[in-house]
Amino acid sequence: MTRASEILPKGSWEGAPADTVTLDYDSRFRRRIAMTADGGLAFLLDLAEATELRDGDGLRLDDGRIVAVRAAAEPVTDILCRDAHHLVRVAWHLGNRHLPTQILPDRLRIRQDHVIEDMARGLGATVERLEAPFDPEGGAYGKGRTHDHEHSHGHGHHHGHHHRGGNDH
Repeated sequence: MTRASEILPKGSWEGAPADTVTLDYDSRFRRRIAMTADGGLAFLLDLAEATELRDGDGLRLDDGRIVAVRAAAEPVTDILCRDAHHLVRVAWHLGNRHLPTQILPDRLRIRQDHVIEDMARGLGATVERLEAPFDPEGGAYGKGRTHDHEHSHGHGHHHGHHHRGGNDH
């Protein structure tokens, strides 16, 4: 089976891809898995470590062909704010909950979550549910994923920081 063992970051490769693989957010954090691309091309993704596949990345196959990665449309919520200050304030609250968040030019995008949507409304934001690709920011050090609050704090992981005040987590 043809292998893909190299990720080419978005913008670092040119030309038409041999095929495209369309994956939702959960399916884009991989190390090793057999995949079938949208056009039927079968290959083995075989990376040295689990890696975030981003929308627009290319997977270089052993024979030099490229398979383009596309973020699939999935249930997301766009959070619209009055101005830049309001957007930063809402973003701070999302970050305080370790919530994967996509930062768009005029809005924030999260996975649908009625509790977080209610919080955003309570902060004065407008909430719009839709189906769209979800490609959130990576980890704080430029590599890896952020994890939602329930995942990060439920497995004995220590963050090395302290929360002040009446935190609800």
